[in-house]
Amino acid sequence: MRLVLWDIDRTLLYVGETDRRVYREVFRDVVGRQATALPARGTGVTMPLAVRELLEANGVPDAQVTDLARRIVEQLPERLAHHEDELRTSGRLMPGAVEALAAVRSDPHLLPTVVTGNLRGSAETKLKVFGLDGYVEVGLGGYASDDAHRPALVDIAQRRATAAYGHAFNRHNTVIIGDSLQDVSTGREGGARVIGVASGTTSLDELARAGADHVIHDLRDTHALLALVHGA
Repeated sequence: MRLVLWDIDRTLLYVGETDRRVYREVFRDVVGRQATALPARGTGVTMPLAVRELLEANGVPDAQVTDLARRIVEQLPERLAHHEDELRTSGRLMPGAVEALAAVRSDPHLLPTVVTGNLRGSAETKLKVFGLDGYVEVGLGGYASDDAHRPALVDIAQRRATAAYGHAFNRHNTVIIGDSLQDVSTGREGGARVIGVASGTTSLDELARAGADHVIHDLRDTHALLALVHGA
């Protein structure tokens, strides 16, 4: 059995401006003014770290950052859930995502879940809105609400999967599928092989140079993807 850890944003789906709208709204409510700078796009950093970046970029004093970051992080999942209609209208599935998820889910030797920079509540909202929650074992995943250090999420998912299925998962039978340099470093540092997908802001060459074990343009060739997952 192999553990397959899917990234979400720009690998399986794209939410357009909704995440950034949520950052603006919660920043305004918690800090009391409009944000003039937002976290960089498509980096794959965890939401708690992105929130600290948001606060620092907008001149919040260092002494206030930790408390305000905690308050913002607590509100993000619920606020995103209020934008489900916007997610449906402005977001989209990435090419081949549904077919790839279905192929992995139907393989009896593969156990699919997620490792993501999203907080768990935010991840569940995105997967549900786009009809993808049935393709992964959501309860076995690793989320930014578990640890802000993304490589730590691999071990969290491995331990949850081991507890649920009684099968030991490690670097040799775990694979991450993701689009960002953070996905690559998460696998290399956290203990998983990496299939880099150039569907986000990072090119094939950049993913390969960062250390991805395999790189593909997108998820449309499900047979090739399954071969890489099993070969990894």
